[in-house]
Amino acid sequence: MSRVLGEVVGRAGEEVQVERGPLGPVQFWRGQSRYLVGELLDSWVETAPWWRRDATGGGASAELVATQEVWRVEAVRAGRSRTSFAGVYDLTWDAAGNRWWLVRVHD
Repeated sequence: MSRVLGEVVGRAGEEVQVERGPLGPVQFWRGQSRYLVGELLDSWVETAPWWRRDATGGGASAELVATQEVWRVEAVRAGRSRTSFAGVYDLTWDAAGNRWWLVRVHD
């Protein structure tokens, strides 16, 4: 089961700070808590849902072709045991907004 995080300014998710390595996220901060990525489980690219695209009709907009990278990672809060406390998180990189978002937590 997964939980989608609440909407923030018209988009689902919670803004987080991420340190990215050559293969993807290596750690992220959720408030004051730091999470260490133990394993990269998957990654893919998504486009905005059609119902959230610009409806002005003024030709192709950047939003229509904008993509965001999604990274599914297994991570644990710093200082805790990976075998007992690891969780699975979906992080997205919004290049247009130059921000990272935590969008899903999987149970």
